[in-house]
Amino acid sequence: MVKKTVLITGASRGIGSACAKVFAREGYNIILNFLSSESEALELAGELSKKGTEVLPFRADVSDFKQVKEMVEAGQRRFGKIDALICNAGISQQKLFTDITPEEWHRMMSVTVDAAFYCCQAVLPGMIRRQKGKIVLVSSIWGMVGASCEVHYSTAKAALIGLTKSLAKELGPSNINVNCVAPGIIETDMNSSLDSETREVLAQETPLGRFGTPWEIAEAVYFLASEKSDFITGQILSPNGGFVI
Repeated sequence: MVKKTVLITGASRGIGSACAKVFAREGYNIILNFLSSESEALELAGELSKKGTEVLPFRADVSDFKQVKEMVEAGQRRFGKIDALICNAGISQQKLFTDITPEEWHRMMSVTVDAAFYCCQAVLPGMIRRQKGKIVLVSSIWGMVGASCEVHYSTAKAALIGLTKSLAKELGPSNINVNCVAPGIIETDMNSSLDSETREVLAQETPLGRFGTPWEIAEAVYFLASEKSDFITGQILSPNGGFVI
């Protein structure tokens, strides 16, 4: 049986790392994208390799189309094809809208929206040729409902939801599923800087009374990339503990 291959962007830490571990558990080859967290990426690659997973760690700035294209081509040379794409790479920033600089705005859009566009464009020729593929974009509840002092972040994540819905319609006839996971408040590095009072308030505002874990998001991502979701496309799955209902 030929193994499936998944490309996960931003895979060295947090949700991306958990996704890599879940897909490895399910027998996938992993193209493990990272940019600045080289030591974490190589450590994760080594850990997965010891368990029998074929891993290709690849440094690429996903906001640069040339680097994305080189990464996808390298993955296809190594594994023959890419069956699933998980667009997880992203950045966050809390700032008053009036204080956001044009450079910060463009960087947010580039790392989030442009990167998803580049990655999808790079993997789709092979998926369309095979008439099969899975794409999962990682958005956020703030892309669904907006967040004060995170306007650029919320806007970028909302764009991923629009991309999901429109691309799903376009690619449906090619038997390619495009879905989105919009996590709630999750225990990741992005939220590690929150003070204890803010954490307590956010937990209290979550009906389940806690933050989610990267593993819980990774399992949702895997479900949408698996054969169990073959009749699901253009949908937003939001594991958020009831924070947004």
